[in-house]
Amino acid sequence: MLYFNILASAKGFEGSVLTNNSRGIRNAWHLWYALVLVIKVVFSGFGIALLTP
Repeated sequence: MLYFNILASAKGFEGSVLTNNSRGIRNAWHLWYALVLVIKVVFSGFGIALLTP
């Protein structure tokens, strides 16, 4: 992904499909990791609540 961004900026592909696709991929990965983090925090909170008397 970084290679595509460097390639796009080096050749001056302003607004090209390549940069738009790499931006979409970056946003999708960011969303995925954010959702995983939220799920981990929620379930760890439930785990701590279940372990406390």
